[in-house]
Amino acid sequence: MCTMKIKNVILGLALSFGLFSCSDDDGLVPVAAVETETISNLHAPQTGGQGQPVGGDFTKFDFSSGTVTTSETDWDIAFRGTTIAINGGEATGTNDEPERNANAGAAIVDGTFDTVTTAADLNFSQDSPTGFAIPTGSDNGWYNYNFMTNIVAPIPGKILVFRTAEGNYAKVEILSYYKDAPAEPDPFEDETRYYTFNYVYNPNSGDTSLE
Repeated sequence: MCTMKIKNVILGLALSFGLFSCSDDDGLVPVAAVETETISNLHAPQTGGQGQPVGGDFTKFDFSSGTVTTSETDWDIAFRGTTIAINGGEATGTNDEPERNANAGAAIVDGTFDTVTTAADLNFSQDSPTGFAIPTGSDNGWYNYNFMTNIVAPIPGKILVFRTAEGNYAKVEILSYYKDAPAEPDPFEDETRYYTFNYVYNPNSGDTSLE
């Protein structure tokens, strides 16, 4: 009897600290920790521009592995220049865009990285023939382009929240568009199209928590 009580106390502590959750059949299911990472210098090159057609492969990223991938299927978001595609929806008609084969979605939330704590009740958009889920162009999505200084800068207070290809959730804060994330980019010296961003990824299926 004493041993059973001790086991129950230990189990209660484990549940209170989120080490396990109860499934429908009263079994114990391990709960994976939410992952917080920083990606530095993700290169998103493009061809063309300055009046010429833009092209080139998108750089694909997979939240579950936390890495850039060349997989045709196992990717969540993809970068080329200032454009971000998601693995959900339909082709936009953009040159060389990746084929979508999942149901990923994206939402732009006003707030700080710390205050955006859940993906619940968000209206997720997908890429479509009318445009990308994360709108392109200065002040339309994640960035501002200052034509006076020739600087591309993330818009403060814009957090990107994603439903991944596998149905999990993640949030992203883009910190810089320049190699090595200089505090004050020099458009004539610092290399561009290099993303640095923070992200939080929840590996637990159906769990919308982002903290």
